[in-house]
Amino acid sequence: MVAISAVDIALWDILGQSAKQPVYRLLGGRTKPRIPVYASRLYSVELEELAAEAKRYKEQGYKAMKLRFGWGPTDGAAGMQRNLALVRTVREAVGEDVDVMADAYMGWTLDYAKRMLPLLEPFHLRWLEEPVIPDDVHGYVDLKARARIPIAGGEHEFSLYGFRDLLEARAVDYLQFDTNRVGGISQARKISAMAEAYSIPVIPHAGQMHNYHVVMASLNCPMAEYFPIVDVEVGNELFWYLFEGEPKAKDGYIDLDDRVPGLGLRISAQGLENFEIIE
Repeated sequence: MVAISAVDIALWDILGQSAKQPVYRLLGGRTKPRIPVYASRLYSVELEELAAEAKRYKEQGYKAMKLRFGWGPTDGAAGMQRNLALVRTVREAVGEDVDVMADAYMGWTLDYAKRMLPLLEPFHLRWLEEPVIPDDVHGYVDLKARARIPIAGGEHEFSLYGFRDLLEARAVDYLQFDTNRVGGISQARKISAMAEAYSIPVIPHAGQMHNYHVVMASLNCPMAEYFPIVDVEVGNELFWYLFEGEPKAKDGYIDLDDRVPGLGLRISAQGLENFEIIE
């Protein structure tokens, strides 16, 4: 599906360039003046560093940001307290007027997630992301039914039918497909429309242009993920160095240029010089 996605995205880009229109216009047009984005980083487990980063994003105008948990079931009760310290630190740094989300990276068991949920409630998370493995749909249903924290997932689902199952089971509060995993823009627009019929908002995984055009063209996509520009560390930053044309966030928003056809990306000649390409 990832390979099919790459071809499909490329074809939409070609179609947009041929029609001299941005891809989101081919998908139905602009549904919002700008796209609200959330700062997706906050990897540090050093609390002072974490607080400083969160404050910096708030000063830059972001109205939402996402942190990552550092501990799981094998770390016991002490690890749970360390996870809570991360959330507490970010919440205290940004206050209650900024949405805070947290990602468990599929690293919790259902039992561990059940224990964590009531402990997290005082921090008013906008969502808890991928608390259990993607295949445990019944686990998602259980957590969603018992929690006052919205549950998000879907970035590791690859088919239209899999998303149908998630939606019919009422397993998530936010759907997070990634356009470059589900079959490209052609399938992403179908999944987004299906989610709208269930009143489940779509906030795609990973941001970037292949997702931004889908978000811009969909009323059911309230915002997008955004990776701030940093030195290459984890891998999510690579696109900043390989492509030209990625929109940069300003005051917590990005915009797509009406005058740029297709997806609006070009390969960076400088990036090709800086990275070794392995064939």
